[in-house]
Amino acid sequence: MEIIPYKNEQPIRTTEQEHHLKIINRNQIEITGVKEVDSFDNEEFLLETTLGYLIVRGQNLQLKNLDVTEGLVSIKGRIYELSYVDEHHQEKAKGFFSKLFR
Repeated sequence: MEIIPYKNEQPIRTTEQEHHLKIINRNQIEITGVKEVDSFDNEEFLLETTLGYLIVRGQNLQLKNLDVTEGLVSIKGRIYELSYVDEHHQEKAKGFFSKLFR
């Protein structure tokens, strides 16, 4: 939870976490603002973040660190693609999820 002061008034508490991505040499990624890890294997991770679903694709992907209380996920492996699935791409998301849960 972050406290945001507004001028001289009392601080306001927010429950929404900021969402950050940090890619290191395409071999490691650190993601904040993660609500849930929905699924993962060595080629793809599906993460629910504060800004929607994030798909991380690559090769030899491994979950390096998971801190649910802080919303932090670290993944190592060769990163090929990052993509967000949101309400503008619902048809694509439906196709993706149907493939995922077959």
